[in-house]
Amino acid sequence: MSRVPIVFIRHGETDWNREFRFQGQRDIPLNDHGRRQAARNGGAVASILADGAWRIVGSPLGRALETMRIVLEAAGQSDHPFTLDPVLKEVNYGDWEGMTLPEIEQRLPDQLRARDADKWGYVPPNGESYANLADRTAVWLKTLDGPTVVVAHGGVLRALMYLLAGLPAHDAPHLAVPQDRVILFTAKSVLTI
Repeated sequence: MSRVPIVFIRHGETDWNREFRFQGQRDIPLNDHGRRQAARNGGAVASILADGAWRIVGSPLGRALETMRIVLEAAGQSDHPFTLDPVLKEVNYGDWEGMTLPEIEQRLPDQLRARDADKWGYVPPNGESYANLADRTAVWLKTLDGPTVVVAHGGVLRALMYLLAGLPAHDAPHLAVPQDRVILFTAKSVLTI
């Protein structure tokens, strides 16, 4: 797979993040803390975006779109064009969206055990697995032809770590995905800013 520089920014915090609820593809807005995280990340990428060579693309979900706008404003690039790509939506947690792990454990213990046995390959009812997400992300990666800033979700970052950094599939779903850091993928390394 061809590698180009990719700057990855996860959307800022939402109330559901704070409550440890599965958001998936539900459109949950940023909270005030999430807006501050997005502004911090915009400051971190200001010098990168200043040269104008970077394509900017993001998930169309509201929390990612709001993050992107805040990042661009904080970077002094409010007028920089960007595109939205549905391929970059978060993993679909299906029937689990809106629930916490304790709620799933209480209501659907067999499903939770199955997920614990194979977190990468498990498909929640009416949802998708991390493996499915990695497949759609891999197709998207093949379309990149230059330096790209991505504003998306924790699941997408896990898929990129699997696809670009070689993180094993059994480890990728357990990766901590901070909302107040920027991840830079280059041909030779992965850096956190």
